[in-house]
Amino acid sequence: MTSTDDVLVRRDGRAGRITLNRPRAINALTHAMVRRVDAALTAWEHDDAVTTVVIDGAGDRGLCAGGDIRAIHDDARLGGAASRDFWRDEYRLNARIAGYPKPYVALMDGLVMGGGVGISAHGGVRVVTERSAIAMPETAIGFVPDVGGTYLLSRAPGELGTHLALTTARLGAGDAVRSGFADHFVPADRLPEFAHALAGTDADEAVRAFAAPAPDGELAAQRAWIDRCYAAGTVEEILARLTDAGLPEAKEAAEAITAKSPTALKVTLAAVRRARGLRSLGEVLDQEYRVSCAALSGADLVEGIRAQVVDKDRRPRWSPATLEEVSEADVARHFVPLGDQELGLA
Repeated sequence: MTSTDDVLVRRDGRAGRITLNRPRAINALTHAMVRRVDAALTAWEHDDAVTTVVIDGAGDRGLCAGGDIRAIHDDARLGGAASRDFWRDEYRLNARIAGYPKPYVALMDGLVMGGGVGISAHGGVRVVTERSAIAMPETAIGFVPDVGGTYLLSRAPGELGTHLALTTARLGAGDAVRSGFADHFVPADRLPEFAHALAGTDADEAVRAFAAPAPDGELAAQRAWIDRCYAAGTVEEILARLTDAGLPEAKEAAEAITAKSPTALKVTLAAVRRARGLRSLGEVLDQEYRVSCAALSGADLVEGIRAQVVDKDRRPRWSPATLEEVSEADVARHFVPLGDQELGLA
C-alpha cells in the first residue's frame, strides 16, 4: 500500500484500490488528492495485472462530501488562482473517469456530494447502498453544480434534474439509480464482501452475485408535479408554479429554493438547460469551468461558504438579494469563453 495520507492506493488481487482518507472531513477533496487519484489511474491504465479500479471512502459517513470548500473560500478572497487550478485538474479527472478503459467501480456508500459525485457518478460501475445520500448542493453556497453535475442533471428523466439542482435535494439509492446517478444497489452489509470479490472476479460477475433490486424511491411518484412546475422558463415562474400546486412537497421545494442564492439559482437553471443541448461530458465540463471561474469574481460564493462552513450562522447575505435583481447580463457573464484559459475537453 502507498499513501499520501489523504489517499490510500493499493493492489488487491486483480483490483486497484483507491480509498479517500479524510474521514473527519467526510473525505472532502483537496487538489493533492485529485492529483493522487489521477496518478493511480495513470499507473494502472496499461498495467495488465490490474483489471478493475475500485474507489471508496474511509470511515462510515460517506464516500466524499465534495471539494474542500473552506480552501476555496480562502483562495477566492485572494483572487482565486488556486481554485481555478484545482478545478482544471478536477474536471479533467472527471472526464478521465468517464472514459477510463477498465471497469471503474465507485462504492457510493453514505454521503456523496458535489465533488464526490464527480469522482463516482461518471464511472462505469456505480454502486449505492441503503445509506447512500447523493446530492449537488452548490446553490446553497452561492455556487453552481459542477464536476459534470449539470451533465447528469440535464439527462435525468423529465425535470428531475432541475428539481435536484435548484433545491439541492438528496437522492436515496432507488432515486439515484432511476435518475441516472448510479447503476446498482448492494446492501451495505454486503459491500465489504462485494469489494473483496472484485479482487478476483470480473466486475460484471461480482455485480451479478451481489446486486439486489434497488428500493423504491420517493421521487418517482412525484414526477407529475415536478415535470409540470420545473418546465417553466424562469426560476420566478418555477416558484410560482410550485406555490400554486397546492401540494406539501411542492411547497417544501419552493421554500428550499427561496433560501438559495438568487444569482446561483438563475445561473444553475441556465447551465442545466444549456447542458441539454451539449453533446458530450467534455463540452459540459468546459461550460462548467467557465461558470465556476466566473463565480469566483461574484460575491455569493465567498458569502455562502462563510455562512455554511466558516461562521456557520446559516444566514447568508446574498447580493443581489432577490431574483428580480439578477439581470440577464449577470447570468450571461458566467458563460463567456475564457480564451486561452479554456479547459478544452470538448
